[in-house]
Formats: sequence, structure tokens, C-alpha cells
Amino acid sequence: MSAGMDGDLRLAFGAVEAAAEVAVGYFGAGVAATLKADGTPVTEADRAVEGLLRETLSAARPGDAFLGEELGELGESDRVWILDPIDGTRFFSEGDPNWRIQIALEVRGVTELAVVASPALGRCWWATRGGGAFESSWPRAETRRLGVSTAASPENAVLVALDNDPGARLPSARPPWSPLPLIELVHGEIDAFLVERYYKWDHAPWILIVEEAGGRFTNPTGGNSGDQGGGLYSNAALHDNLLATLHYPLRP
Repeated sequence: MSAGMDGDLRLAFGAVEAAAEVAVGYFGAGVAATLKADGTPVTEADRAVEGLLRETLSAARPGDAFLGEELGELGESDRVWILDPIDGTRFFSEGDPNWRIQIALEVRGVTELAVVASPALGRCWWATRGGGAFESSWPRAETRRLGVSTAASPENAVLVALDNDPGARLPSARPPWSPLPLIELVHGEIDAFLVERYYKWDHAPWILIVEEAGGRFTNPTGGNSGDQGGGLYSNAALHDNLLATLHYPLRP
């Protein structure tokens, strides 16, 4: 990892730590959710956390641009911070600890680092391109490297799909048993996760974390960007076989 990227990772952790304090305060006090125009929930905490993330990051990197769930796009730059201030707002507003603060840094169209923290669960996940993917406690203490499974046969694999009828798109898939199956994927506990929904800020950090854990991601256009409404996450051994089942284009 370059010195510059090491500095960006430290900056990202610092921004998330500050934002986590604010988020935990709201979480402890309780906040009500309202619906946005697209039907997704939002709280006062979502906006406050994203505002603090932008303030912290822009103070250190004034030339960088932003794309966030609540406050939209700001600036033009080869470097774009992608922010999901509270991923899992419904959980947050209901007092359920399964919510996260998510940051990714995209440089010239390529995601170079990702940090996902779950303060209420006391866990954190992060990755840098070429530097691996890791999990630790939150606040960070013990750390372990993440790795996906090596299962190569779809018949013996654990496939999960987020859909009303999981097996319709991916035969033998079951519905998720946890709020975030991607954690199970990078632990090697499941072998693939199909999620054909959500937005770039939902996917950007996890695409890098999964790839750096040895897995792959493909969206319905055959690319690996998170701006095409989700796609297929899996270990590398299964990926092409499952893409064919889904009729996704194969990347060269």
C-alpha cells in the first residue's frame, strides 16, 4: 500500500470514529424514521452522520469529491468518497444493532479503499486494493485477515439470494439468515450471495472487501461496479458457473 493510500486509510478510520460517536448518541436516544421519495427510510442521524463525514474528509482532502446517500454529489475530482452514513436505517430506528457506517474511496473510477464499521455490534471490516481484507473489533484491537471459501461445485455450495423467490434466479439458493450475508461470505460460511438491488453506496465498500478476501463481484452488465443495481458476489471458484446460470455476461 502506498504512503498516500495509507494516509487515506487512517483518514477514513478517523472520520468513521468521529461519525460513530455521533451515530451511537442518536442510537442510544432513539430516532424516528421517515420515508424519502424513493420509499427508503431516513432519520435525522443519517443526515448528521453524513454531514460530519464530509466535514472531516474535506478538511483533510479539500480537493476531493463526494457521493453520499443523503446529501448527493458534491465536487468534481478523480478522487470520490462514497458515503453511506447509516446502512440499515430501519434497524437503526428500531433499536436493532445491525447497522453500519460505510466509506469507500474511488480513484479514477477504481475503488481503492473501504471501511465498514458496526459500532453497536463492536465490529469493523476494511480493505485496500492489493492489501487484503480484514476484520477487527470496534474500537479496533485484534485483527484477522478475511478469506472466502473454496467450494467449486454449485451442487455442494451454500447459495443465498435476496429475493422474494431466491430459487427463481439462482437454483438451490435460500433466503438470507443474517442481516448482512456478505459478512458470512468473507468468513467463508456461505459461498455466494445474489443481491440485485440497492445503490452504489451500498455496494462499493463490499465489492472491494469481497475481492480482497479472494472473491469476485459481477453486476448484470458484466462489470464490477456497484452502480448497476447490485449483482453476484461469490468465491472465485464458483463465480463463472453462477454467472452462466444467471445469464450475466462473462468478463474477459
